[in-house]
Amino acid sequence: MQTHFESCLRACNACADACDDCSTACLNEPDMEHMAECIRLDMDCAAMCRVAAGFMARGSARAPTVCLLCAEICEACAAECAKHEADHCRRCAEACRACAIECNKMAARRSAA
Repeated sequence: MQTHFESCLRACNACADACDDCSTACLNEPDMEHMAECIRLDMDCAAMCRVAAGFMARGSARAPTVCLLCAEICEACAAECAKHEADHCRRCAEACRACAIECNKMAARRSAA
């Protein structure tokens, strides 16, 4: 693994885990239909974070592009989760925001090189 990817890789993996936790917890909410968009975005975000982590781990030249998309999806997921009061949604929103910041930093660092 390349060292300049480490903090972004950690953020992507933590975000994917938080999104998985959130989507699973949302399925147990009393009004699951109200949580449908949250669940969808959690699943998209977790999948995208894992894809981005793979690109970085392989040192792909396309990692910056993938990370920009990952940041966009993380921001959307954070915005949706922030609409809900559940602790799992709040934790997920925090992880998504942190991941978006790291992905944007990594992409900017790579494009400046």
